[in-house]
Amino acid sequence: MSEPAVTVNNVSKKFRLFKENNRTLKSTVMRGRRVVGEDFWAVRDVSFDVPKGSTFGLIGRNGSGKSTLLKCLAKILSPNEGSIEYNGRLAAMLEVGSGFHPELTGRENVYLNGSILGLSRKEVAARFDEIVDFSEIGDFIDQPVKNYSSGMYVRLGFSVAITVRPDILVVDEVLAVGDSAFQRKSQDKFNELRDGGRTVILVTHSMANIRRMCDQVAWIDKGQLVHAGSVDEVAPAYEDFMKSR
Repeated sequence: MSEPAVTVNNVSKKFRLFKENNRTLKSTVMRGRRVVGEDFWAVRDVSFDVPKGSTFGLIGRNGSGKSTLLKCLAKILSPNEGSIEYNGRLAAMLEVGSGFHPELTGRENVYLNGSILGLSRKEVAARFDEIVDFSEIGDFIDQPVKNYSSGMYVRLGFSVAITVRPDILVVDEVLAVGDSAFQRKSQDKFNELRDGGRTVILVTHSMANIRRMCDQVAWIDKGQLVHAGSVDEVAPAYEDFMKSR
């Protein structure tokens, strides 16, 4: 068997929760003690492999820990315990257009966002026309993005991110961007990545997208792995669980 694209080894991530805050020196003195906090384990002892060239889904209820796990996979957060191993170049699309500066033009932001995602200026220039055509921005590319509609903004951000063509792409609900026509075009782009042997890790609440796109799924609940396996095996069990609640 080929080496996995991503290996998650007993990953745990905790946060410190405080029920009260000493916002000033006076409140600390009046309370007579430091604020007492407690540990909250958002992810606890999770392990699974993401097969190379697969589209891998993370599913779970709100607050289940899947977004925290996704941020660990995207290297935004570091696990408190365990490790994550990668076999290839990684790119993340968690907040489309998050690297944009509102005062800069669309053209300037394409180069800025491209550099944040790991592309050289030469690589961005070679893909610039493709980015603009895909985003359907047209002549507005030389206008400040602060004047863009929300749809134009996210379409341009998505178009930049999708052209990185990494070995491993981590995405969070990005298929909701734009109108229905743009969503279909985005779906085709993801299919192109998958057919090209890229590995995609996807978090979405849409079970229709999970069934349509994913080969493998990991179900997370209360920070722990419930089940990981084929989408045909895990998705029905998860849907039955949600109906029972």
